[in-house]
Amino acid sequence: MPVSTGRSLAIIAAVAGTIFFTRLLPFLFFPPGKEIPPAIRYLGRVLPPAVIGMLVIYCFQDVVITKSPFGLPELIAAAVVIALHVWKRNNLLSIGVGTVLYMFLIQNVF
Repeated sequence: MPVSTGRSLAIIAAVAGTIFFTRLLPFLFFPPGKEIPPAIRYLGRVLPPAVIGMLVIYCFQDVVITKSPFGLPELIAAAVVIALHVWKRNNLLSIGVGTVLYMFLIQNVF
């Protein structure tokens, strides 16, 4: 079903407004100079590693190690991501290279 131009613009405006509002909220609740509550500081410290851990589990959930290619593309790409991140400490570089390598491996090698 084709979507009209007006409806498309309304969807874009709603999404843009929602994103803008969610980006604005922290500045409304925690203006400069106001102390950030300890619970929020704690969440800011522990949530990023927890999210990365959940993403790793999600990425490896469908790997079958008893059937060819035995999870080799995933393990090779993960090893490259880990090595690049330890070496360069650049999230974008390590995740980007790992993704491109994984796509190359599953499409051309395995």
